[in-house]
Amino acid sequence: METLTLNQVRDILFKGARLDEKTLPLEAVNDCYEFLREFASDKVIYGINTGFGPMAQWRVDDAYLTDLQYNIIRSHSTGAGDPLPDLYVKSAMIARLGVFLQCRSGIHPEVCRLLVEFINRGIYPFIPMHGSVGASGDLVQLAHIALTLIGEGEVHYKGEWRPTGEVLAENGLSPISIHIREGLSVTNGTSVMTGIAMVNQFRAEQLTEWATLASVMMNEIASSFDDLMSEELNGCRRHHGQKLIAAKMRELSEGSKCLQKREHELYDNGHSEDKVFEHKVQAYYSLRCTPQILGPVYETLENSRRILEEELNCASDNPIIDPVGKNVLHGGNFHGDYISLEEDKVKIAMVRVAMTAERQLNYLFHDRINGILPPFLNIGTLGLNYGMQACQFTATSTTAECQTLAMPNYVHSIPNNNDNQDIVSMGTNTALICKHVIENVFQVTAIQYIALAQAVDCLGIKDRLAPLSRRIYDSIRSLVPTIREDKPFYKDIEKVENFLKDNPLDIIKF
Repeated sequence: METLTLNQVRDILFKGARLDEKTLPLEAVNDCYEFLREFASDKVIYGINTGFGPMAQWRVDDAYLTDLQYNIIRSHSTGAGDPLPDLYVKSAMIARLGVFLQCRSGIHPEVCRLLVEFINRGIYPFIPMHGSVGASGDLVQLAHIALTLIGEGEVHYKGEWRPTGEVLAENGLSPISIHIREGLSVTNGTSVMTGIAMVNQFRAEQLTEWATLASVMMNEIASSFDDLMSEELNGCRRHHGQKLIAAKMRELSEGSKCLQKREHELYDNGHSEDKVFEHKVQAYYSLRCTPQILGPVYETLENSRRILEEELNCASDNPIIDPVGKNVLHGGNFHGDYISLEEDKVKIAMVRVAMTAERQLNYLFHDRINGILPPFLNIGTLGLNYGMQACQFTATSTTAECQTLAMPNYVHSIPNNNDNQDIVSMGTNTALICKHVIENVFQVTAIQYIALAQAVDCLGIKDRLAPLSRRIYDSIRSLVPTIREDKPFYKDIEKVENFLKDNPLDIIKF
């Protein structure tokens, strides 16, 4: 039962959209709950009247079944480290709601209702960064969500950390009750790694769009021949991602007076006898090979988007309740391999975006390579002033950290839980590392856009740029005026980084 899309999630996270409880299949959620309540009355079912994990071999007396559910929430609230930022917590709660709306968890509808209230009212449970091995789902981090749903723990509300009970009372809300298996259902599944991964997806898509435009502007600055993005050339390679990026570059560069036509400059203008060509016959790879570099990045994100949308609308806890087949099924839908592998691939793709931006920056800063710009885009007095020289240090070191973090995390597994969890996904760790890389790439890209605007000023070509290039140039210049005298850059980098995050281009359909 698919009920949510990634675009809906994006609108809730970034555009202020709200969930409407009336549109949710809460009646079907209740039907599943009623089936389980009747079905479980005289049967042994994991996590309802047995212990959890390796403790499943012990039957729990009926008198303690409610305590059993509270115990898993309290005992597993063991996370450590900094709190997950509100944006990612909200995304994780949406992902958890998506699981419950599949009507396979056997939980009471009040769980869904309270999650909707948390999401709509901006009530964010304290979720520590560390704690999940991503195999029986995100047990620890989800337990921290569950802790607040029963009225305990802390929440971040209107910028303050406060006891959950106080915030619930202030909003006229009541904690959930334990009916059958609410404790296990809320804590068992892939929703935290999925929530982090969804935010990563939106940010990675933004970065791919910014990287595409940056490459157009780079080629405008270099007065490149435009056949690098031609339909005929890129069509020969067949890959649809490459063809799409090339088509988008053609669209973005429409109206540019900076790019050159090879057939006019080299084929028709009598240069056949020249021995040395002042203008490069072919641009450097970081400029010329943009479709070939960003094409696989696009396809990686296209696939991860599909996987995430499936994960958002799947039942990822255990056991699975089947009210249609009148059965309760035990398995491992909580295993986070799908998310872990995809986040490694997204992470590697984003490292490639950072590497490309860093090489393009080197082209802009290195006067002996570009042959048309002053060293480090320095409009001041050479020797006395330094232009953007030190900005390259930041971009290079940040890119280097990304390369270190590119090591796949999906291949890491440490057995634990008395070897019950003998192979684990580490999916949440993978999503968090991917998050770190994406934040780094925004920093490198922010430096790149400051440099692009400065290069345009060095050449005096703002009026020759393609329309979107000119609009973004003007936007950057509204934040960072032309650099003539030496100045601290750190606040400028932060302002442009925030601009890139807050103003998606929406130029590529994912």
